[in-house]
Amino acid sequence: MAEQFTRAARAARGMLFVHSSPRALSPHVEWAVGRALGTPVNFDWADQPVLPGTMRTEYSWTGDPGAGARIASALRGWEQLRFEVSEDPAPGNDGSRWMHTPELGVFFAQTDSAGNVVVPEDRIRYAMEIAAFDAGELHRELRLALGQAWDDELEPFRHASDFAPVVWLHRVG
Repeated sequence: MAEQFTRAARAARGMLFVHSSPRALSPHVEWAVGRALGTPVNFDWADQPVLPGTMRTEYSWTGDPGAGARIASALRGWEQLRFEVSEDPAPGNDGSRWMHTPELGVFFAQTDSAGNVVVPEDRIRYAMEIAAFDAGELHRELRLALGQAWDDELEPFRHASDFAPVVWLHRVG
């Protein structure tokens, strides 16, 4: 019983958003994620209206700490995928976020309890050193540290989920 409680307390959880996957690649994405989590998964795929011929899905996952990194690593080899993986912070573990686009590759950042990207002190110091009193360059470096280019590229794909069906748990009325 104590071992079961300890294992549950160490469980990590997070979200996977596959923003665009070629239809033929979709089952392979499921297999890769299932392998990363150590259990088979089945996704509810929907057409991605932003990029015809591709599919999108969202999946809430639970696994061991570090599972988010394993998921991102398993998916990064397929250049045609656009995805995001998040792992929520837990006692003893920082939160994490991975974003991938075919044009930019993978971006990784630590996150706080609200899901905000945390930029380490050394990265900020580097940005200030590189910028050397050039506000435009400092702005560029901080946008890079925050993963802004990835957010900009993924934003139209994120809005596609606005059309996803809503499941009402209950209605008050």
